[in-house]
Amino acid sequence: MLTAPIVGAVLGFMIGGPAGLVFGAVAGLLVKAWLQQNAGPKLRAMQSAYLDSMFAVMGQLCKADGVVTQNEVQAAENMFQQLRLSPEQRQSAINAFNRGKEPGFDLEAELRNFRQKTGNHPALMRLFLQVQITAIAADGEVHQAEHEMLIRIGRGLGLPESQVEQLESMLRMGQAGGARGGPAPAQQLADAYKVLGVSESASDAEVKKAYRKLMNEHHPDKLASQGLPESMREMAQKKASEITNAYDVVQEARKRQ
Repeated sequence: MLTAPIVGAVLGFMIGGPAGLVFGAVAGLLVKAWLQQNAGPKLRAMQSAYLDSMFAVMGQLCKADGVVTQNEVQAAENMFQQLRLSPEQRQSAINAFNRGKEPGFDLEAELRNFRQKTGNHPALMRLFLQVQITAIAADGEVHQAEHEMLIRIGRGLGLPESQVEQLESMLRMGQAGGARGGPAPAQQLADAYKVLGVSESASDAEVKKAYRKLMNEHHPDKLASQGLPESMREMAQKKASEITNAYDVVQEARKRQ
């Protein structure tokens, strides 16, 4: 697992070159020290609440189209493994998933409680939503009923509908494997702009500003200080990588124009 200084240095270099490398490493050390001093019961309670609601909402979402498919169940199992959950944590996650599948599950109330318990940080809310999209896309597509529930979830998290579209675009780019060495297909380029949250008419400066803002918001150590479970660090790092991939796709397309 990458340490805070290394992650900070890598992200700093991607954003600001050699100067950013030094700054990122120093920032990573400071964040690590802060976390060591402040990772008390309150933070652990936030992290536990994050995982519990994440799997409960996932259970509700997976049955949005009428049936929980084997692929979606397997996606949840893969999530257990990826997060390296202990046997006790795994059982808690299964219980939460099953709770979300119950007919009387109150999605809006769950999301309200989740926001209250975890501090309502926008970047954490977006990562929460991204995990849900990844889980239901395990069968190869996002069905209309699932898309509509994603919008409900986004609204419950305080996120606009555009955030759902942005994360679905990120998922499509990841499934396509990214564009390297050749012109980006039209859909992939459109998705890249959505990931960055800018229009195709945006200036180079506006594109770079949007990219830097997203990278700053999704720094794994910053998310950890806001309550992201340590076991989800790799997911946060993956999202940072996907944001960079979108930026690269846009930059390569603009160079060819």
